[in-house]
Amino acid sequence: MLKVKFVPQNKEIEVAIGENLIEVARKAEIFIDAPCNGNGVCGKCKVKVLQGKLDAEKTRHIKDEEWNEGYVLACNAKVIEDVVIEIPSNASAAMHGMKIEDLSGERENKIFENAKKQVLENGMEFKTYVKKDCIKLDPPTIDDNISDFERIKRHLRNNLGYDSVFCRLPLLRKIPPLFREANFEVTITHIPRGHKKTTIINMEKGNTTNRLYGIALDIGTTSVAACLVDLYEGRLIAKASSGNAQIKYGADVINRIIYSTKRNGLAELNHAIIEETINPLLEKMYNDTGISRDEVVSFVTAGNTTMSHLFLGVYPDYLRMEPYIPAFVKPPFIKASELGINVNPETFVYLVPSVASYVGGDITAGVLSSGIWASDEMILFIDLGTNGEIVFGNKEYLMTCACSAGPAFEGGEISSGMRAAGGAIEGVKINRKTYEPEIEVIGNQDPVGICGSGIIDLICELMLAGIIDRRGKLIRDLNTSRIRFDEHGIGEYVVVFKEQYKLEKDVTITEVDIDNFIRAKGAIYSGITTLLNSLGMDFTMIDKIYIAGGIGNSLDIGNSIKIGMLPDVDESKISYVGNSSLMGCYLTLMSEDARRKLEEVSNNMTYVELSVEPGYMDEFVSSCFLPHTDIEKFPSVEKLLRR
Repeated sequence: MLKVKFVPQNKEIEVAIGENLIEVARKAEIFIDAPCNGNGVCGKCKVKVLQGKLDAEKTRHIKDEEWNEGYVLACNAKVIEDVVIEIPSNASAAMHGMKIEDLSGERENKIFENAKKQVLENGMEFKTYVKKDCIKLDPPTIDDNISDFERIKRHLRNNLGYDSVFCRLPLLRKIPPLFREANFEVTITHIPRGHKKTTIINMEKGNTTNRLYGIALDIGTTSVAACLVDLYEGRLIAKASSGNAQIKYGADVINRIIYSTKRNGLAELNHAIIEETINPLLEKMYNDTGISRDEVVSFVTAGNTTMSHLFLGVYPDYLRMEPYIPAFVKPPFIKASELGINVNPETFVYLVPSVASYVGGDITAGVLSSGIWASDEMILFIDLGTNGEIVFGNKEYLMTCACSAGPAFEGGEISSGMRAAGGAIEGVKINRKTYEPEIEVIGNQDPVGICGSGIIDLICELMLAGIIDRRGKLIRDLNTSRIRFDEHGIGEYVVVFKEQYKLEKDVTITEVDIDNFIRAKGAIYSGITTLLNSLGMDFTMIDKIYIAGGIGNSLDIGNSIKIGMLPDVDESKISYVGNSSLMGCYLTLMSEDARRKLEEVSNNMTYVELSVEPGYMDEFVSSCFLPHTDIEKFPSVEKLLRR
């Protein structure tokens, strides 16, 4: 056996000769960003060999200077002797996104309030189905010697009218000592089930009827967001988000599906989302509020179809193979204890139903919260995430499709990319004469990378400043130190020089990055166009455009149009609707009427498979240009470029 030591983590692990270094890091629970899941495509898993030797080849992602200093791609290296490996901060850049953060702000709160108002205005009741009652039982005597559980049932029958009362074994085990400690005064949490039936899911000492809580959770491919809710008032008590720990197995759903087919792969992905992501989020909110897990008795979550499968530990491989069949769209009855989620073990986990292999419950929840289902206007709903789901319609019909945008909108497959977290550059302006950038950084921190909104601004500014052409290629004869080319002839623009902030590497955008982003924005635009074409409609028939997803929070609508991601329409038609999936989960958590509407929406959405739509690939190729091959589709941009 050989020894591999990782620094600065100071973790050491024994491995067999010939083991792949990125797999060794995963075994040692060392995070290395690998959006391509170790396929050697993205070049983000650079590490430095301090001692010993690896069997590794130099690739185009390793510059001559880096190779001479001992840098290799972890995915392209095998262990052949004892080694000491340094994990540079840029090799774990996605860890900036793994930090658990608070979700707060007036804008987000207003969006939640508007979603709640919409439910009420459509005649839906806004209250939880979970009930709490304090019961005072007569202590047993020689004459009244029925069992503890029969004593509960008798009380509920005589006082609350329930003829049938059910509880599961873990709760039954709590009853004998709890009754005696509480002097037979307890609070039961229960869920009525049909006529005169109820199921007890928790029991507490004394009167705690004023405390009842639930969790709404959005499982994104890159990020996970949650809120802790007072089920009586619908008040958001705590909100938090973090990166999805599954990202170490690939930035997109296809790479994760492939990883799930490996030995123990599915179990590792399931562990990453529950034990490494969701449960730490819950713990943070519990610690911040003083609420215990047993008080959390309702749980609603949504994710794309792949995330839903991995959340439940269901084999997902057939999602990516024609005819693209999911194992389920509406999941079965699930208890939190079956999944190991850190809430009351008896809590029913409601996973929002999906529509198709690539249109998941996150879109169903988003359509619910955005109110398209109740609108007379024609609304285009776009979720700017890894899958790039699109919905078009109104209360009469809803059409949907998914375009494989990839992780670029959330910083994946971009050399200096990261999710929208502290230290991410979210806005860029470039001086037209000096080519020098001005940046806006989330949290007013030192910059460490660029998030999706910053990349959109940057590419737009590079185009308008004449630094790149409409293919995304850098102009070679400009007089600026910001532009440089490597030994392979690949160009890059330096947004931040490392010396300015004492970084380990410059923050740059390369021609490869720009090409990746152009394909991502092209996927969105061509998806919109094809979906409308399938209905015999065009952009003039759109009344409103809603943008959802984490990128939208600081998205510059004008710049999004200029690069050809969104259609060239009046900007006043376009608005940001926040994390619509999380809001949909919140509404479902708080309203049985909303849940029924959610399932109706899921059943009524018609899925369009873009890959079989005539002209889709031609439209996609035409969209992979700035802003588009046909500049007449973007008259406002044409005017700017002429200028």
